[in-house]
Amino acid sequence: MSAVKSGGSSSPRDDNSVKSTIDENTLPEEYHLGNDRKHSVKVEAAPLAIGVSSAEVDKAESALGSAILRALKLRPPLPKDAPDAIATQPSIWDGEDVDELKARYIRSDWENIEAFDPNFRWTVKEEHEVRRKIDWKIMLWACVMFSALNIDRGNISNANSDGLLKDIGLTQADYNLGNTLSKLFFLIAELPSQLISKRVGPDRWIPIQVCIFSIISGAQFFLSGRSSFLATRILIALFQGGFIPDLILYLSYWYDSRHLPIRLAWFWMSSNICGIITDFLAVGFLKLRGLHGYEGWRWLFLFEGIITLAIGLAGFFLLPTSPAKTKSKWFPKGYFTEKESKIIVNAVIRDDPGKGGMHNRQALTLKMIWNCILDYDMYPLYALGLLFGIPKYPVGNYLTLSFKELGFSTIQTNLLSIPYEVISIFTQFLITAISELSNNRSFVAAAEDIWLLPCFIPLITLPDPINPWSYFAIETVLLSYPYTHAIQVAWTSRNAGTVQNRSVSASLYNMFVQASAMIGANVYQASDKPRYKKANKGLVGLLVFNVVILYPGTWAYYKWRNRTRERIWGAMSEEERQHYLKTTTDVGNKRLDFRFAA
Repeated sequence: MSAVKSGGSSSPRDDNSVKSTIDENTLPEEYHLGNDRKHSVKVEAAPLAIGVSSAEVDKAESALGSAILRALKLRPPLPKDAPDAIATQPSIWDGEDVDELKARYIRSDWENIEAFDPNFRWTVKEEHEVRRKIDWKIMLWACVMFSALNIDRGNISNANSDGLLKDIGLTQADYNLGNTLSKLFFLIAELPSQLISKRVGPDRWIPIQVCIFSIISGAQFFLSGRSSFLATRILIALFQGGFIPDLILYLSYWYDSRHLPIRLAWFWMSSNICGIITDFLAVGFLKLRGLHGYEGWRWLFLFEGIITLAIGLAGFFLLPTSPAKTKSKWFPKGYFTEKESKIIVNAVIRDDPGKGGMHNRQALTLKMIWNCILDYDMYPLYALGLLFGIPKYPVGNYLTLSFKELGFSTIQTNLLSIPYEVISIFTQFLITAISELSNNRSFVAAAEDIWLLPCFIPLITLPDPINPWSYFAIETVLLSYPYTHAIQVAWTSRNAGTVQNRSVSASLYNMFVQASAMIGANVYQASDKPRYKKANKGLVGLLVFNVVILYPGTWAYYKWRNRTRERIWGAMSEEERQHYLKTTTDVGNKRLDFRFAA
């Protein structure tokens, strides 16, 4: 391979700053070959300006953490980007075997194939401008559609504060059953939703989902008893299941791994912002109690269903198929110019060549699904998905009911649900910064359960009757936990290794999370009212298990798997390594050059 040269310069790029641009921190993690540089594959870098691109500084999955640390003055500011510097990042596409790599990674019917060009280069300024366009035209609307999901799955809590259960004659057992069935059918729908999305395309399936569950949610205006309550819980969940992994997979077509994480952080934070807005909306809608003789919660369901239906209908017009296919009857010029589309496509495929190996309207085969299910290396993450969230669900499900039982009014109950939503935004910023400082997933992801553990102690030990404002303070602190689900979703995606496995593993992980929610929905029983001390003692035991055994055990497992592969790789000669890379049938996380994130 020839030495790489800097934009217009004839001298080899062999200074320290260039070395930092082609080390393992800037290569896609799927192609890392261990921490020892002498064992890594030499990849010819694209011509880069020296020390100017912010992309050279931020490691994968750390963009938000870096930004927070810089804002807090805990990390030096980035050097100012030179607008005309070449921003193209080094990748496997910079070698001499491009045709061979195309045959291995790029499908002939890949929807972005006309924009793919391994020799294409772009500047820092152009990349920045394109990314801002994606943020405004794609990411913002993704957050709006996610908010539609959160409105229609969370308004049951607001309705409870207005006496929904009493008005239609439901018991606590009925309410628990409704929550359980909701989580069960959300879980059941996860994988089928992914299959439908892969067949018809997420740009079509996501708006269809929003429209259907919005109509059902609005129809809760006509709830009349137990049967209609349970039926709507099931139907809403059926069409919401799979929505989140569908949307995240769609976003992965637009951002590389250096820039998607910070967007996903905002994506999850939009849930908190949505919760704040809907609590305020609930205060207004619930005041309509008595209008035409109907209860306030009926108007709440109807109007919020209309709002989310409008979002779903707009999605048909605002979600393009792919970066290279954004033109339509209503956007004849498309979202991006031809050059901008090439920047998006080539940035993503340089970061992850596997994204060119699957058409976004290609159905997954049963064999693909079965192979993904049998991937035992993903099982520790599925166990985390099942167990880490159980303690928070009963507290959240019964928050408004508990406030009402303690004597707070309907308006007070909804307004008192806002503080923890606000605080949660800051705790998520905090956990993201800690994640960046520690460069660790296992112990950082345990922060949610570590936070919850001491909060359950006063719920068990404080004497009866508990002061309403003391209870409000405890619950607010408890529900302000640092949300680590997003970290675990990214962790699952990272360790899956292939596009196919990511799609299925994301669904499987979320299925275990929904199973966790099903368990959590039945922890609090009427016989344990009003303090649920027996249930809370069991939750404390589970939290201790998670913090002391489950998370450390997951870390140890992935460290052991990496050490095993490093020993095998280290014993191979350079010729043997190159032969393996060219001839192996191992894929994804079963390749010897793959390293698990721990």
